[in-house]
Amino acid sequence: MRYPRVIVHRCGGVLAPENTLAGLRIAARLGCRGVEFDAMLSADGVPVLIHDETLERTTDGRGPVAQQSFAALRALDAGASHAPAYRGEPLPSLEEALRLCDALGLWANVEIKPSAGRDGETGRIVGRLLAERWNGKGVVSSFSMAALAAARQDAPQFDYALLSDAITADWRERLAATGCRAWHCADDADPGAIAALAAAAVPAACYTVNQREGADRLLAAGAVAVFTDRPDLWSSGEM
Repeated sequence: MRYPRVIVHRCGGVLAPENTLAGLRIAARLGCRGVEFDAMLSADGVPVLIHDETLERTTDGRGPVAQQSFAALRALDAGASHAPAYRGEPLPSLEEALRLCDALGLWANVEIKPSAGRDGETGRIVGRLLAERWNGKGVVSSFSMAALAAARQDAPQFDYALLSDAITADWRERLAATGCRAWHCADDADPGAIAALAAAAVPAACYTVNQREGADRLLAAGAVAVFTDRPDLWSSGEM
């Protein structure tokens, strides 16, 4: 199970509107090999790239994502709040993001991000789409054990990672229960726990690391990768 050392958070980090195709293009242009993005369902069951359960922070829409059809979400502006140059940038579907990652040669961390009460449904729909449309170059992750279990029912061939702020003492049991082979944790995770995962050949990737010093410390402790909003802090040869 191979990871790039640097994974760009939410497609393009701070360099582009988050969770957009523009972010993927910028990441590739910088020489990044890996990207991360969030998949949440529209009201009519289409996985779209967005982090928050509500629209206000990153788009010109209002209200819950889960109450809007894909057509309505697609009509929103997801770029202007980042910078005027990105005005009109749409919310992409997960399928569009997977297709572009394939075209750009990007490794992808697909984070299943269920809105409240839709864990199993989101996992099932994302899993089916991945099984049909993804080249498998990357990993699927989630904070939701139910979403991971549902996704694996339809897409058992892919690698999965459990997301948790900390590496819990029962990490072996939780990985076994979800079928995950990796653990994604916050950048303040215990270095001893990271080293324990490394000793057990379990990849640990840490988020969200926006300083080189912090990244170097985590990688030295045994992390295989860091997620960052600042891919510009690395040269293409280091990614």
